[in-house]
Amino acid sequence: MAARRGPTGDMAGRAEARARGAAREAAPWVERLARWGYAAHGAVYVIVGLIAAQAALGQRGVTDQRGVFVEIIEQPGGKILLALLTLGLLGYAAWRFVEAALDPESDGSTKRALFALSGAIHVGLALTAARMVLGTAGGDGGSNASTWTGRALDVPAGRWLVGLAALGIAGYGVQQVVKAYRTELDRRLDLSPLSPSARTWAVRAARAGLVARGVVFVLIGFFLLQAARQRDPGETRGLAGALAALRGAAYGPWLLGLVALGLIGYGVSELLKARYRRIRPT
Repeated sequence: MAARRGPTGDMAGRAEARARGAAREAAPWVERLARWGYAAHGAVYVIVGLIAAQAALGQRGVTDQRGVFVEIIEQPGGKILLALLTLGLLGYAAWRFVEAALDPESDGSTKRALFALSGAIHVGLALTAARMVLGTAGGDGGSNASTWTGRALDVPAGRWLVGLAALGIAGYGVQQVVKAYRTELDRRLDLSPLSPSARTWAVRAARAGLVARGVVFVLIGFFLLQAARQRDPGETRGLAGALAALRGAAYGPWLLGLVALGLIGYGVSELLKARYRRIRPT
């Protein structure tokens, strides 16, 4: 006997049906936004990886996404390039929100939540880039993580909330490493136009990228856990802080160099997605 749906369930069903109908009508634009988004996302990671490789050689310091925006805007025509990158990041966020809302590829509820979080993060990155294009960015963007951690620690049970967030971030990092070796990475890529050797290297780049991101997320989670344990938001580290920690460890330049290569590989794999990924908006 089929279970009866209440008024709330009916409203949710109708809302989802309308959303799917709108997505079908907008499918060509959603796909374009997704591909542009993958390209922008990949470009940022390639630049972060290249800068990290230079840091491993002692030629400069590490940086994060905001540092990449600074690098771009200081180039000739940099504002135009950064404006295009901003639109790409918004496209990436929009695709993540579509994945979270409609689950077009049957990824499940856990991944849908992660897609929504990723979308929100990339909206924030896009807004940061947009403010730089408009000349309204101010302050040290690198302190945002510490600021938010400090606010979280001030609420009741804040240490537990921050600690759980730290474990979640570190767990996601571990999942990325496991995914690198257990997942068919080319399942959603149509790499048939590439030669067999190029396909092999594409998959290797993707695997190296997932491992590198996994290491970075584990480090970010570790530092966030330290912030919770010590009630000190200053212990929080973002991407640049995690890379700096690698450089300061034993055999740091070698470790940072390997992670830098992995981040470049991840960026390349995202660029390949922009061209070859099978995208189903509905």
